[in-house]
Amino acid sequence: MSESKSKFFIPAIGAAVVVAGSLVAYMYLKGPSGDSSGVLGSAKLVPSTALMATYITTDPQAWAKLQQFGTPEAQKLLAKSLEDFNKNTFKDSNISYEKDIKPWIGGVMFAVLPPNAAKPAQLTEPSNPANPPITLQQEPKILMVVGIKDKISALNFAKRLKEQKNVKSQESDYKGEKITETIENGKPTYSAVLNNSHVLFAPEKQTVENAIDTYKGQPSFASKEGASNILNKGVDVKNTLAQIYIPDYAGMVQQFITASPQAKQVPPQTLAQLKQVKSMAAAVGVDDAGLRMKAIANLDPQLSKFQYETTPANIVGQFPIETFALINGKDISRSWSTIVEQSKDYPELQQALQQVRGQLQTVNIDLDKDIFGWMNGEFGFGAIPSNQGVLASVGFGGALIFDTSDRKTAEATFTKLDTLAKTQRINITQRQIGGKDVTEWQIPQQGALLSHGWLDQDTVFLAIGGPVADSITAGKNQSLENSETFKAVTSSLQKPNGGYFYLDMDKAVSLVSRFAAQGQPIPPETSAILSSIRGVSATATSPDKSTSELEMLLALKPSTTK
Repeated sequence: MSESKSKFFIPAIGAAVVVAGSLVAYMYLKGPSGDSSGVLGSAKLVPSTALMATYITTDPQAWAKLQQFGTPEAQKLLAKSLEDFNKNTFKDSNISYEKDIKPWIGGVMFAVLPPNAAKPAQLTEPSNPANPPITLQQEPKILMVVGIKDKISALNFAKRLKEQKNVKSQESDYKGEKITETIENGKPTYSAVLNNSHVLFAPEKQTVENAIDTYKGQPSFASKEGASNILNKGVDVKNTLAQIYIPDYAGMVQQFITASPQAKQVPPQTLAQLKQVKSMAAAVGVDDAGLRMKAIANLDPQLSKFQYETTPANIVGQFPIETFALINGKDISRSWSTIVEQSKDYPELQQALQQVRGQLQTVNIDLDKDIFGWMNGEFGFGAIPSNQGVLASVGFGGALIFDTSDRKTAEATFTKLDTLAKTQRINITQRQIGGKDVTEWQIPQQGALLSHGWLDQDTVFLAIGGPVADSITAGKNQSLENSETFKAVTSSLQKPNGGYFYLDMDKAVSLVSRFAAQGQPIPPETSAILSSIRGVSATATSPDKSTSELEMLLALKPSTTK
C-alpha cells in the first residue's frame, strides 16, 4: 500500500485513527459506550462491488467481557501503548478521544473496493521503442463507514476538527449530499454524513461518491448475492468483537491478480483451486475461555478434492501429560493420495515427487507404499520437554504416533529404516520400556537419537530422543488428555472434528526463554503479552460437503487485578 493510502487513517480525523490503531486496546482497558449502527446498516452504504468488509462493534457488553482477562503487566503495557499512541495522534491538536470521539462513535465497517485495472505507463521517452511501458500496480480502494449514535456529539466534534491548526477543509455537493475534503499535512481525506446516522471516510473522493450512489439506491454490499446470506447468517461466537465478510473469494483474488503486473505468473491451476471456495465469513468473540475465532467457508463440492473425516482423538491418550504441543488427525494415507492426484496439474510438484521417489528407491523404500501407505488410522505429532541425552541442548524432543490397520507393512518399513541406519554406523539396540519392546538408534556417549516400537497391536510410535520414548510408554494414567491445561484449552472446541492443534503457552515460552537467555532475551513487552495467554488451540469441521469451518481459541488467563 502506498504512503498516501497507508496514512489515510490519520487524516481521516481522530476517530479513524483511534478505531484503526488503538480501538482494541482502548476498549479492552476502558470499554466503549455503545453501538447503534449494526453491521447490516453499514453494509447498506457499501457499494455492491466491494470485495470484502470488516465490521468492528462498539457494544460495551462484548468488550467488557474481554476485560476479565489479562495480567496486570499486560494491562499496564496496553494502557501505556494507548496513551503514547493518542499523544502522537493528537499532539498538534486539543482533541480528546474520551471527550470528543467516544460519545458519538458507533460500529465501524472497513470495506475494500476493487482496484482499477493495472495500466501501462510510460515514465521516460514514451516514443522510444527501447523503453517499453512500465505497468503500474493499482491498489484497492478503502471505504470506512462509522455509525453515529449521538448526533449532537458528532456535530460538536466536526466543529472542533475544523478549528484545528494545520487542517484545511472545503465542501462540495454530490447529489444533494455534502462531501467534505479535509487536508491535514498535505494529505486529503473525504467524508460525508448520511441521514445523520453514518459518516463515510475515504482517501479518494470517488469512493465517497460511490457510497452516496449506494445510499441513493444503487446495489449495496448488503444486497449482493452471496453477501446477503453470510451477513444475515453471521458466525456463531459469543460477544462478537469483529466480523469479516468475503462474498466471492475467488473473485476477490482474481480482482487483485488482474490489477497486478505479475498476473501472468499465476498458473491457471492455482486459479482453479481458488474456485473451490465460494464465500467466507469469520468472526472474533470473547467468552469464558478467552478470544475465539470462527471462520466458515462455503465450498463448491464438485471442485473440492479433499475428503473430510472426523477423528475421535483417542491418540491423544497416548501422549504423556507434559506434551506442550500437538497436532492430530486421521488418515494421512488418503490425504497423500489426494496430493498425488492433484500433483498431475502441477508439473513442478509432480517433478519434485518423482525426485523424492527416485532417491528413496535407491535405498529400497517406496515413498507411497512404505512411508504413507500404512498411515490409514489416527495420527499425532507432539513436542515433549526433555533435558537428557541428545535432547539436553534443545530441551525437548518429538513423537509421532500412528494407528494402522496394516501392521505388516509398517513393520517392514521400520526394518528397512533400521537397516539403512546401520549403514551410517548407527548402533541399533533393543530394550524393554514399560513392558514394551523398543528399538533404539544409539549415538556413542549421547544415548538414543531415535526410538520406535508398538504401544499395542495397532499403534506404533517414533520418538526423537530416548527420554521421550520412556515418557510415551509410561502408561495412560499420566496422559495428555488428563492435563488441566489441555482440557481448558481444547474442551470447548466443536466436536466431532477433524483433529486438534494445541499449544501450552507457558511451557513453550519457558523453552523459548531458555534459548533467548543465551542470546537476546525476550522483550518485556512481549513477555507481558505471552504471560497472559494460557494456550492456543484450533480445529476444523465440515458439517457437509459444501461447508468447512475453522475454530481457533486463544485461551487467556483470568485477570488478577484487584
